[in-house]
Amino acid sequence: MFPDAMKAIEIAGPGGPDVLKPASRPVPVPRHDQILIRVAYAGVNRPDVLQRQGSYAPPPDASDLPGLEASGEIVGMGAGVTRWRKGEQVCALLPGGGYAEYAVCHADHALRIPYGLGLREGACLPETAFTVWSNVVTRGGLTGGEKFLVHGGSSGIGMMAIQIARALGARVFATAGSAEKCAAIAALGATPINYRAEDFTKVMAAEDGADLILDMVGGSYIARNIKALAPDGRLVMIAFLEGPKVELNFAPIMTKRLTVTGSTLRPQSDAAKAEIAEALRKQLWPLISAGSVRVSIDSEFDLDDAAEAHRRMESSQHIGKIVLKVAGNGP
Repeated sequence: MFPDAMKAIEIAGPGGPDVLKPASRPVPVPRHDQILIRVAYAGVNRPDVLQRQGSYAPPPDASDLPGLEASGEIVGMGAGVTRWRKGEQVCALLPGGGYAEYAVCHADHALRIPYGLGLREGACLPETAFTVWSNVVTRGGLTGGEKFLVHGGSSGIGMMAIQIARALGARVFATAGSAEKCAAIAALGATPINYRAEDFTKVMAAEDGADLILDMVGGSYIARNIKALAPDGRLVMIAFLEGPKVELNFAPIMTKRLTVTGSTLRPQSDAAKAEIAEALRKQLWPLISAGSVRVSIDSEFDLDDAAEAHRRMESSQHIGKIVLKVAGNGP
C-alpha cells in the first residue's frame, strides 16, 4: 500500500529557481489506462525551467508539478491496464508531476529499463529518447551515410542525438561552447564545433552542407541553419532558446529544396506518444542494452534540492543529464 499524501516540489509562482518549494500533495490516483509509479529518480529538463518561469503551461489534464520523466516501481494501476504488474520497475514519459514521490502516466508511455541500466540511468531516458527519436529518425528521416549537425551537443538531448545518429551510420557534427564540452562530444565520435571560435556554417560548407540539422536554439541560428544545409536537407526545430521569431529569406529553401519542420512532445496525443514508445522499445532499447548508446549523467541532486538542479541547468555548464533522487524511494 501507499500513503494518502506525498512530498512534492511545486512552483510557488513564476520566477527563478527559489520558487521551487517542497510541499505535501495527495498521492495521485491512476485513471483508466494509467499506472501509478513510486518515483525513484526524476529527470530535469529545459521544459521544467520554462514551466517554472511561467512560459510553458502544462496541459489542462496534467499535474501542475514539474517533471516530464521518471523511473521507479509500479504500485498501482487504473482500469484497463493489462501490460504491467505491480512491482515492475519502469521509466516513463510523464505529462508532468515527476518532481514528487509518486506520479501517474499513461500505461503505454512507460518502458522497462534497458538491460544493464539502473533506475538512475533509466530516469534520464524518456523525455530525451522520445524527443530525439521522433525528431531525428521519424520526422528528420536520418539514414546511414548522411551528415547530421546537432546544436547543443553536450546537453542531454545533444549527447543522445549524437549516439543515435552514430548508431544509424551518420557522420555527426555538434556545436558546443567550451573545450571541455567539445572533448565530451569528440569522445562520443562526433566532430565538435566550438561556436565561440568557429562558424558552423563554414564548417558545414566545407563538407558540402548538412543533410539534417537538429536545432534547439532558434533565433539567429535559423537563417544560419538554412545556409548550412545541403540541397534537399532538412531542418528540425525542437526549441527556441534564442526565440522563435526571425526575418527569414525563403529563397534558399526553394532553390535548395529544403524541408523545415519541428515538433514539441508534451502536447501530442496519448496515441502518438505510445507509437514513439513502441519504436523505442523495438529499435533504440536494444542499442542501449548492447552499449551502443549510453546515458551521460552530469549530476544528481536530492528532490529537496530541485532549485540547485535548476541553477545547474541554467548555468549551461552541465554535460549530459541532471537527475533528482527521491529519498527513500531509490536504491
